[in-house]
Amino acid sequence: MSKLGLDFKKVERARVVARTIAGDVQEFVNRYTTVSVERTLCRLLGIDGADDRGAPLPNALVETIRERGLLREGILFFLGNAMIETGLTPPEIAERVARGELDVTLAAAQPAERIAAILRPHADAGIERILARRAKRERYLATIGEGAKPYLYVIVATGNIYEDAIQARAAARQGADIIAVIRTTGQSLLDYVPYGATTEGFGGTFATQENFRIMREALDEVSEEIGRYIRLCNYCSGLCMPEIAAMGALEGLDVMLNDALYGILFRDINMQRTLVDQFMSRVINGFAGVIINTGEDNYLTTADAVEQAHTVLASDLINEQLALLAGLPEEQMGLGHAFEIDPERENGFLFELAQAQMTREIFPRAPLKYMPPTKFMTGNIFRGHIQDALFNLVGIWTSQGIQLLGMPTEAIHTPFMSDRYLSIENARYIFNTLKNIGDEVEYKPGGIIRQRAREVLDNAAALLESIEREGLFTALEKGMFADVKRPRNGGKGLDGVTEKGARYYNPFVQRMLRAK
Repeated sequence: MSKLGLDFKKVERARVVARTIAGDVQEFVNRYTTVSVERTLCRLLGIDGADDRGAPLPNALVETIRERGLLREGILFFLGNAMIETGLTPPEIAERVARGELDVTLAAAQPAERIAAILRPHADAGIERILARRAKRERYLATIGEGAKPYLYVIVATGNIYEDAIQARAAARQGADIIAVIRTTGQSLLDYVPYGATTEGFGGTFATQENFRIMREALDEVSEEIGRYIRLCNYCSGLCMPEIAAMGALEGLDVMLNDALYGILFRDINMQRTLVDQFMSRVINGFAGVIINTGEDNYLTTADAVEQAHTVLASDLINEQLALLAGLPEEQMGLGHAFEIDPERENGFLFELAQAQMTREIFPRAPLKYMPPTKFMTGNIFRGHIQDALFNLVGIWTSQGIQLLGMPTEAIHTPFMSDRYLSIENARYIFNTLKNIGDEVEYKPGGIIRQRAREVLDNAAALLESIEREGLFTALEKGMFADVKRPRNGGKGLDGVTEKGARYYNPFVQRMLRAK
């Protein structure tokens, strides 16, 4: 039963439309690959490290075929040929290519069956490593358990991974359930992943495989200390989306920011590149048991949160269908929405409550990611703390899954550990004292809350039908999300997209989807 009186026939119709939109996108995705997808395949085969100039080995290998106009055949075709001819392993081949000692494009072409056979043990090793990481998480959850939902989700962002680890342990002891390491400004626009541990970043810390390992080790230690599993979150959005998803899966991350549209709208990454990359990244995340976080909350930082609330719901529905096509179950979909209405607006809290309850009812199995107020935080820490308290109230009232805690010093500086403590204390108090409020309160028929939810649903359904007529690519060109227009053939990374050739080979998608 809907507490809001929602028309679930209308909800199902909207889902059918979103499924059609996603299906059209998937037809495109299935025909194309990107440099980042190919680098991901290298990493899944155990290729890591950097050359003497610091260039990552997966980049050196994939650039070899891209520069010769051979990307369409895929890196595994050339790797397989070279392995058969030289007897070397994928990492050994990558090292020789980086030193200029081997050209994989010159190896004699081999039958597909021989290529698949020689690659299989290395693919098996990558698959088994991811499964071992997933099993370790499941053992922790079965033995020491985890915090109750909504998960208390906080960030660390010092720029130094070793300092991040110290702050993350402190946050876990204070009561946090998820620690997100904010990625350094601009990394989403780098078409490579830096190698090794890093100690400098601006507004965050570089996402690298070694940094993932260091932070996961720190959180495993503190999890055992406090008797509660702490989840680790990072970002696999941007030009290296599937690569970072693979690195996170190999190192045991639990949550990944992984949106189909965010990079297009807010980082001007080419839409073709992003939509191909998001599929591969979500296949990996689904297989690894990683919860994805989508970024619809960002729409309301550039557009009005009342007038454009329906775009969040429409995007959530599209993201849901794209994720399902990638084998990602609903239980791993941290679909995004936010508490971003101007606090000066009369009855704004009722609108926030309506939208959060509506999202919960439409996605009952998803661990929804609820984002705190940021757009109207002023630097007045007392008012900001009240805004965060109201956000926390809505979170527990509507049974959100992942509650990213707001900070009283939002709009002033990167939070101190003391700021984080105050935010966790705020949330724990409200979550405890109002634990079952959602079970006790009903919404007035014909009242503001029910009317607002119906209005947002109606507008979202209408928007989806418009997108179905136009196609998602055209909708993005017209600025139907976040009032941001992006050209289909513009933006960053388009030169890294190519249609697949007749000899293209990627066994990981089929194997990971089949495992689901």
